[in-house]
Amino acid sequence: MNMDRVLPWVGVALLIVLWEGSIYAFNLPPYVLPNLSAIGEELVSNRDELLRGLIATLYEAGTGYVIGAVLGIVFGFLATTAPSFERAFMPIIVAINSVPIVAYVPVALVAFGMGPASKIVMVVIAVGFTVFLSAVQGLNGCDRNIVNLFRSFGAGPIRITWTYRLPAALPTIISALRVAVVRAMIVAIVAEMLGSYEGLGRIIYESTQQIQFLRTWAAIIVASAVSVIIYSLFIWADRKLVWWK
Repeated sequence: MNMDRVLPWVGVALLIVLWEGSIYAFNLPPYVLPNLSAIGEELVSNRDELLRGLIATLYEAGTGYVIGAVLGIVFGFLATTAPSFERAFMPIIVAINSVPIVAYVPVALVAFGMGPASKIVMVVIAVGFTVFLSAVQGLNGCDRNIVNLFRSFGAGPIRITWTYRLPAALPTIISALRVAVVRAMIVAIVAEMLGSYEGLGRIIYESTQQIQFLRTWAAIIVASAVSVIIYSLFIWADRKLVWWK
C-alpha cells in the first residue's frame, strides 16, 4: 500500500472527526460551526450558484496566474542575465512586494472597475512577484564553476541559461509556481469580497452579510477543495518534470 496516497485521506478523516466532535463537545451553534451534513445539503441545493461563482473565480485566478507566471519567469531571466536590470529594479520590486497585496485591491477596483479585470491585475501582481523572486534565487544559485566552464568554451549568457541554469533552477521555479497557484486563488477571492459582481468571494461576502452561514461554508469548502486539487496536480507535474530531485 502506497502511504503517500493513504495519508492525505487519513488527514481528511481526522479533520471530519475533529469538526463533528468539536460541535458536540463544545456545543457550538450552527452559525459558528455547522454540521458537515447540513453543508452538504447546501452544496447540493445551491450547486448552480456555486458553480457560476467557481467558474468566475477560476477565470480570474487562472488568467492572472498564467500572465503573472510568464512575466515572473521572463523578468527573472532578464534580472540574472543583465545585472544592471536587477540592480535598477530589484529595490522597487522588493518595496512593492513588502506591502500586503490586499492593500492594492482598492486601487485596482478604482482603476479597473469591479469586473474581472481588477482581480486579474491583482493576481498578476501576486503571482508575478512570487515567481520572479524565486526565479532570480534559483538562477543565481547555480554553481559558478560550471558557469565559468561554459564560458571558457565560448557559450554566451543565453546559451548558458538555456543549457545549464534553467534546468538547475527548475526545482525552485516549479516550487514557486506551486505556491503561487494557491496564492492566486486567495487573492482572487479576497478581491471579490472587497468588490465584485460575481465569484466565490462575492458569495462569501453576501452570505455573511445576510447571516446565511451555511452558504458561506459551502463556498469556502468549494474554494478549498478546488485549490487542493490544483495544488495536487502541480505536485504530480513537479515529480514528472523534476524527476532527478
